[in-house]
Amino acid sequence: MIITCPNCNKQFKIDNSLIPDEGRDLQCGSCNVVWFYKIEEKNNDVLELKEEIVSEYIETKAENKKDKIEEKNNPQDIINTEINNKKKEENSEKQKNTSTLKKTENKGSKFFSYLIVFIISFVALIILIDTLKTPLINVFPGIEIILFNLFETLQDIKLFIIDLT
Repeated sequence: MIITCPNCNKQFKIDNSLIPDEGRDLQCGSCNVVWFYKIEEKNNDVLELKEEIVSEYIETKAENKKDKIEEKNNPQDIINTEINNKKKEENSEKQKNTSTLKKTENKGSKFFSYLIVFIISFVALIILIDTLKTPLINVFPGIEIILFNLFETLQDIKLFIIDLT
């Protein structure tokens, strides 16, 4: 249960078994105020409905709504609703066109995003392998030649890219 200090309003979570039915003194850990606390019995009575719902009121509201709908169906309102429907259709077509453009742009940008993530991950893997080269060679003696060839290939690629610029 949660108990609130009457002085500073600090709340504490306390186990129910720590407070007997007759109550006990408690001390706030924040402001050191001591007060008597007793567990209060909450009202467990079943709530009963003492009034019946009158259905006539509901029926009259429904009838009023039907009258309002019939009033709205005059020719001017029908024309206005048709114009509004056409505008909504035009707006939805515009949104579809813009969404297809965005989808094609997203595909291109997603490809470059994935490419960048791949390149960064590859570089991180190479750095990790270079850092752990000695322990890897101790565990797998035959991997020394493979790692040497890998680093030489990367060095050649680096020189090739530098020569292109």
